[in-house]
Amino acid sequence: MMTDTAWLSRTELLIGKEKLSKLMNAHVLVVGMGGVGSFAAEFICRSGVGEMTIIDGDVVDPSNRNRQLPALATTHGQSKADIMGERLMAINPELKLHIVKEFIRPEMVDGLLTDDLDYVVDAIDSVTPKLTFIQAAYARSMRLVSSMGAGGKLDPTQLKVADISKTYNCPFAQQIRKQLKAAGIYKGIKTVFSPEEPDKDSLMMTDGTNFKKSAYGTVSYLPATFGATVASVVIRDLIGD
Repeated sequence: MMTDTAWLSRTELLIGKEKLSKLMNAHVLVVGMGGVGSFAAEFICRSGVGEMTIIDGDVVDPSNRNRQLPALATTHGQSKADIMGERLMAINPELKLHIVKEFIRPEMVDGLLTDDLDYVVDAIDSVTPKLTFIQAAYARSMRLVSSMGAGGKLDPTQLKVADISKTYNCPFAQQIRKQLKAAGIYKGIKTVFSPEEPDKDSLMMTDGTNFKKSAYGTVSYLPATFGATVASVVIRDLIGD
């Protein structure tokens, strides 16, 4: 239990002592410290969640600076997970924080989804590890929110929270939905997605490393808005609203 709660006085004013206590005693896992996950992790931390696990094996690339919280001109080549870890601990020095500096591989997922987790955030942007992660969490009946595609889009007011079965106009969600169906999962995965038609001219092919073959162009605020929405799902579910 955290002892210094003065910094959470405005949060307590809004949700009350009892619900704040729920957050302080919760353990949230966030996978992916990119444009969506880094903001989600920060907002979850600033809400008073007492224990967090963050996972990312990547380092900051110059192209990350337009949208990712750990990406600065001074942090190129540094571990995203380490940077975010320092930032989260600076926000809440009493946070119980676990840092995993690895890319998600199918064989490691089982060991990450431990029984003490109260909520899981999937901010993975590669299809194969994302599917493995979602399926494993689903099989364990864990509370999960999964971010769909934030690239190729400009309008943050179109974001929606819906079951995977209700997603549309999102190529990334379409891939995930199709492969989940093949695994016998038709619904039951909470997602954040945007039905805004993606700008197909902004699509580029990548070298295929880390299970990622292509990427859309991005703008600064859209992934951050996804991260904020993801965090809101976690916090509202944890406090029962």
